Amino acid sequence: MLMFEQLGFDYPWAALFAPLPLLIFFLWPRARQQQAALYVPFYREIAANETTAPRRVQKRGRLALLIICWVLLIAAACGPHWIGDEIALPASGRDLMLAVDLSGSMKIPDMVIGDERVQRIVAIKTVVNDFIKQRQGDRLGLIVFGTNAYVQAPLTFDLNTVGKFLNESQIGFAGEETAIGDAIGLAIKRLRDRPGDRHVLVLLTDGANTSGNVLPAAAAKLATENQITIYTVGIGAEELIIPGPFGGNFGARRVNPSQDLDEELLQSIADTTGGRYFRARNPEELAGIYALLDELEPIVDKSQTYRPQSSLFYWPLGVAFLLSMAISIRAWSWRPFISTRAATS
Repeated sequence: MLMFEQLGFDYPWAALFAPLPLLIFFLWPRARQQQAALYVPFYREIAANETTAPRRVQKRGRLALLIICWVLLIAAACGPHWIGDEIALPASGRDLMLAVDLSGSMKIPDMVIGDERVQRIVAIKTVVNDFIKQRQGDRLGLIVFGTNAYVQAPLTFDLNTVGKFLNESQIGFAGEETAIGDAIGLAIKRLRDRPGDRHVLVLLTDGANTSGNVLPAAAAKLATENQITIYTVGIGAEELIIPGPFGGNFGARRVNPSQDLDEELLQSIADTTGGRYFRARNPEELAGIYALLDELEPIVDKSQTYRPQSSLFYWPLGVAFLLSMAISIRAWSWRPFISTRAATS
């Protein structure tokens, strides 16, 4: 019974054509006009051969094959399909855009992963990739910005592709400066026409707005009007030791690599849109920020399921084609026999 429950038809009404050959046979008027007879010298031999038992069996077998072909054609016309088991769809909780700064300052090596000091962009890729993998149920998109802002990955459920595009992004792709306002404006353009009311932008940067045509304050106000919440993240350590001229401690000096970070601007953007500003001085703090985002932006929509369908019409159609070919080949195989009998008569 389970097998029949998983079998469906797109056009079940096509089965009404199944008795059509019988209706034509019984209801169609017989031909009454007498046709001129054609004298066939070897007719008696053919008639005698047709009346033998093997030939009668062959005729019945051919009729059975023709009936099977017709039934298979009707089955194909009904559009059969196999209905698979239920598959859970991810809950459509949020439309979430990531805006990642690729300006020149992102190559400053003030982040530590393990015992190795790495560039800011490397730390972001490491942490954000883990964040992306946990976004099941969100439509995720990626914007990269420097002097200009670009959509690297549109909103999609395909998280693996978003992660791949992030890993392929390199410093300098978008220019050396920082266009925070343009990045927000591009995110608004992508999010404002989306259905639902769970639209979120997470903006990561290590500097101040130094480029672009859109002022960050104006962009934040426009985001509020379009019900887009912005969470801003300031990247960069507050202390970095620059080795001396000979690579040792002699002549080394301490600097603040985040002195260009405009925290006041990032705080203002977050406050205007109802979001929050976070400070990530190391990868651990950055990872904690993404964990906190799950609490601030929970997924509330229920998950949905669907049953995939696979079309099956080509199976009965293919079998009918092969049977028709077999019938045709069998019919042609009797012609040499008829030609031989004609020659000997």
